[in-house]
Amino acid sequence: MEIILKQDIKSLGEKDDIVNVKPGYGRNFLIPKGYGMLATESAKKVLAENLKQAAFKQDKIKKDAEAIATRLDGVKLSIGAKAGETGKIFGSVNTIQIADALKKAGFEVDRRRITFETEPKEVGEYLVNLNLHKEVKVQVAFEVVAE
Repeated sequence: MEIILKQDIKSLGEKDDIVNVKPGYGRNFLIPKGYGMLATESAKKVLAENLKQAAFKQDKIKKDAEAIATRLDGVKLSIGAKAGETGKIFGSVNTIQIADALKKAGFEVDRRRITFETEPKEVGEYLVNLNLHKEVKVQVAFEVVAE
């Protein structure tokens, strides 16, 4: 029995895969739980069209991410933080501050896509990783300055 999976199942396959299963497993577990549906000819055609459209959308998102990555090349941010006499900052520099600095520079990046190489604990220069797409990653330099 052929089933089109509606979501990832660890031992079986990933979403939108067509898998062969025993009829009892498909009829009594996968279909009633909503994990899959019968792979009829019309369902296969709909799946193929959906995959084609999804690939087109993903390609557009990837191209947009690559365009942002090329514009980000050479950008250096400056983040202000309260610091002691030794240069150690009070509190921490977080992803929200980086996202705000990027926004001021003209780049719209979600803060959840930002990760630090090393946590900034003192005044100085650091690198931050921007995961714009699963295949497009960029490193941006930023400087922590004392206020």
